[in-house]
Amino acid sequence: MEDGARNWEEMEKDCLVVIFSKLGIEDLTVSVPFVCHSWHAATRDPLSWKVLGFISCNFMPWGSLAKLFAAQYQVSRVSFSSFFKLAVCSSGGLATELRFPDTASMEDLILASKECPRLRILALPRLTMEDEERIPRLMAKWKDLERLEIHSKPSNFVHLAAEIAQNCRYIHELVMPGSSIKKEDAQAIVNFLPKLKCLDLSRSYLPKEELLTIAEGCRELERLIAKNCIGFELDEEITRKASRITLFQHDGSKTKDDVSFELDECGEQYVTVI
Repeated sequence: MEDGARNWEEMEKDCLVVIFSKLGIEDLTVSVPFVCHSWHAATRDPLSWKVLGFISCNFMPWGSLAKLFAAQYQVSRVSFSSFFKLAVCSSGGLATELRFPDTASMEDLILASKECPRLRILALPRLTMEDEERIPRLMAKWKDLERLEIHSKPSNFVHLAAEIAQNCRYIHELVMPGSSIKKEDAQAIVNFLPKLKCLDLSRSYLPKEELLTIAEGCRELERLIAKNCIGFELDEEITRKASRITLFQHDGSKTKDDVSFELDECGEQYVTVI
């Protein structure tokens, strides 16, 4: 090694852990541990596993991660649930961010509620209506939660919002695109989550009345993202009520009448699902 050059294998473990904590799950499992002994030791530190992001991972047998994992660990196949258990065990209860893929099951969520109590960011998978009913009970386990991401509004959103308010006092970001926001939903956001700083309802059915309810009731909102929504179009009243919000994104939002006109113009082949 040349004078002044740094051998990565000799880097302090604490430094390696900081670097590895910024890597993806695939690197932590099938790449980095097999470079050298010191790197392998660093990947065994729970602090390397504080961020558990699975959304981009492909657990199908033909996926790159499944193939590499099977080859490196000499197993015939790997499921998401078994891989998730390994990651959760490696995190030692210190994980602060968890993003589920759509293949996750309710059993995986229950495991996370027991073994990942320090989560600050949680992205839920797509849920069946039956599974939606069980989510509110899990919220009591994540008392440090700051940001919750949901694919779309669950059928029991009012109940969920009440449980979040009761158990997650640090929550300040809610991402819930592709939702149908009714009067009771807007009121639940105002009543139970009035201290939200960021609310993302992009691509939702969001009538003007419900938008105004949220804009007026959530006095601490700094970012309100309502892009490509159906149900409102920016006007003087909305502009006035949302003027105190630092960032109000409404690009592409239209009234129901505008959408109906576009559908008539485009014919039967243009289909929009809300």
